[in-house]
Amino acid sequence: MSDSNRPQAVIKTKVEKSRRISLIWAIPAVTVLVGIYLLYDTYSKRGPTVTVTFQGGEGLQVNQSHVKHRDVDMGSVQSIVLAPDYSHVIVTLAMKPEATPMLTDKARFWVVKPRLFAGSISGLDTLVSGSYIEILPSTEPGVKQRSFTGLEDPPVLQTQEAGRTFLLKSPRVGSVSLGSPVFYRDLTVGQVLGWDLSPDARTVTIHAFVKAPFDKFVNDDSRFWDASGISLKLGATGVHLEMESFKALLLGGIAFATPDNAPDTAPSPDDRVFPLYENKEAADDAGYMRLVKFISYFPGAASGLGVGSPVTFQGLRVGQVTDVGLEYDNATDTVRVPVKYEIQPDRIANIRIAQARGPLENTRLLVEKGMRAELKSANIVTGQQEVALEMDATAPPATIGEFNGMIVMPSIAGGFAGIENAANQLLNKLSHMPFQQIGDNLNTTLQGVSKIVNGTQLADTLIKLHGTMDSADQVVKHLDAGMTPAMKQLPAIATDLQTTLAKSSTLVGSVGTAYGQDSKFSRDLNRLMAQLNDTARAMRALADLLTRHPEALIRGRTNTGPE
Repeated sequence: MSDSNRPQAVIKTKVEKSRRISLIWAIPAVTVLVGIYLLYDTYSKRGPTVTVTFQGGEGLQVNQSHVKHRDVDMGSVQSIVLAPDYSHVIVTLAMKPEATPMLTDKARFWVVKPRLFAGSISGLDTLVSGSYIEILPSTEPGVKQRSFTGLEDPPVLQTQEAGRTFLLKSPRVGSVSLGSPVFYRDLTVGQVLGWDLSPDARTVTIHAFVKAPFDKFVNDDSRFWDASGISLKLGATGVHLEMESFKALLLGGIAFATPDNAPDTAPSPDDRVFPLYENKEAADDAGYMRLVKFISYFPGAASGLGVGSPVTFQGLRVGQVTDVGLEYDNATDTVRVPVKYEIQPDRIANIRIAQARGPLENTRLLVEKGMRAELKSANIVTGQQEVALEMDATAPPATIGEFNGMIVMPSIAGGFAGIENAANQLLNKLSHMPFQQIGDNLNTTLQGVSKIVNGTQLADTLIKLHGTMDSADQVVKHLDAGMTPAMKQLPAIATDLQTTLAKSSTLVGSVGTAYGQDSKFSRDLNRLMAQLNDTARAMRALADLLTRHPEALIRGRTNTGPE
């Protein structure tokens, strides 16, 4: 029997259902768990969200710009939107959890970008990396806050540096700016943090920070002054140019000094108020506490004299001018210049010896010795003047008095004022001279002289005078020709006369022997002989003269000197 005819067996399979979960479902489960974990991890590591308002969003990029502190990433920019009134932008920041303690009401935010501020260039690294937001937390405890107003400029002090801030009162800011340096003995020891305007808008309060350990040198006797710009002084030793630093020249600066006689004084507390003086000279003047007020009336011009002008005694500064004005004087019916000034007696050594007499009595003694106030030129180039107290022994007597608590010091016109007054007097005299009348008379005189010179009468007179001189010359020539032979015989005649006199003398001597030496005949004869001798000498001299100058018979002897 073949296999094909055999009956086939029926095989039955029983399928049983499995109750196990397939491994393929593990993949989405793990994915969900990982997502939940990542979501939890993200939200668990996410810090608070804060908003900061700025005037503009320049340089900031959403999800790219970061929030940093000391170059450590503390968050990122989440969104930048305009405020509803379009006046500013609102920047939302996603901060990290570690930034949470920083977010108090004393934290400050600003945008770091390339800028020139407080005398230095900052933010140059942002040219490559882009702008970011810097947060400056406070070490002092504060209230938790999530909404802030950002700074348009970075704070001057970006670190919690040890030191103290002092308040300086001034009528104006002047050249002082944010970041201006503070100097002590030419060292930079701090900087200006800012300023506030008083409620009445009359003064400015400047916040000056002095870092440690230099802040301990500031005590209640310290004096602050504006050290901005350049000080140029022309003195007896030449030109002096003073400048604290180049930075102070650009940004302005403040300097302070503490008297050497108060080294043990306790340092001033934080926020102590000091006056800010205009310059170092004004600060030094403030160290002299005793002031004596004076007033003087000057008759001349007071140009170049103003508040702060120096008051000197014997060439040395002893005070300064406090007021200059004009005043009508009813007694003299003129306008005069009252100058008010203050004297600091402590500038004079050993002045306390005379302090017991009082300022009025001391001034009276000095005035009696000739002390007077006068205006002098302090600088020829600028025309600045000063009030000089000088001792003038020739000054007329004067008295002093008091007016509204001020001592009235007598004054005199001196220096350029005296020269000017003398010049004015000379000009006044010249102005009263009749120059027009003098000119008219001079013109009339010159016209008369011109008529005489150019007239025919003078010409005729000169012609006649010329003819007369020719005639006189001819007469002299004729006399010279006629008198020459006679003149030649005069020496011989004088010689013969001299011989005759000699013989006569011999004869007289013989007669004297006969008649006696004391007879009247002898005396008369002696006188006669003396006269004859004089006559002979005169004849000889006349002969010599006519021989050399025959014209002397007409013109006379013109040369009276020795021949």
